Amino acid sequence: MAALLQALQPLFATAFSLWGAPVTALEVLAFALALAMVVFNIRVNPLGWPLAIISSALYFLLFWNSRLYGDAGLQLVFIAVAGWGWWQWQRGGAEPAVALRVRWLSAGERTKTIAVILLLWPLTGLFLKRFTNTDVPWWDAFPTAASLVGQWLLGRKYVENWWVWVIVNIVSVGLFAYKGLWLTVLLYALFVVMSVAGARAWAQQAAAASSVRS
Repeated sequence: MAALLQALQPLFATAFSLWGAPVTALEVLAFALALAMVVFNIRVNPLGWPLAIISSALYFLLFWNSRLYGDAGLQLVFIAVAGWGWWQWQRGGAEPAVALRVRWLSAGERTKTIAVILLLWPLTGLFLKRFTNTDVPWWDAFPTAASLVGQWLLGRKYVENWWVWVIVNIVSVGLFAYKGLWLTVLLYALFVVMSVAGARAWAQQAAAASSVRS
């Protein structure tokens, strides 16, 4: 990893300063691609998935360089899940080769979703505390754990994925501010607003689909 970071040093060159902290060219590029990805996701456009792969690869490098190992590792999961999510959106419906529809979780499924997040959080925190030199194991662990669940919900086109992202993004704003990644702070603040918009847009689609079936 050290050799890779050394080879990519030009990407870590300062593009400009924001609130007294340097912003790298890598962070600028990752910022732009991530915004485009969420716009495509809100519109239920599968082109968001390849954008997710590229932006996650860039954020992996950025977070690793900032010793945010939970978030860095999460980007690798995002890259792997993006291929799965792309396939799910196209052919993951109830019948073979049928696209998924936007829908809600049942009440029981929502309870299980919350339980999984609350279980993954301490497990992730213990792993980061024991096996990495991060200075924020528990803080880093929560958005890491919740994002895994949110990504699965997104891949399966559940409306609730957006509310998971609202929580993840709010927590991440504070975490990245602590690390001085100010452009990423701005990105995740925008993500909060976009996640609320996504929840509303997907809820309307789910309601329309329910009315058609009934």
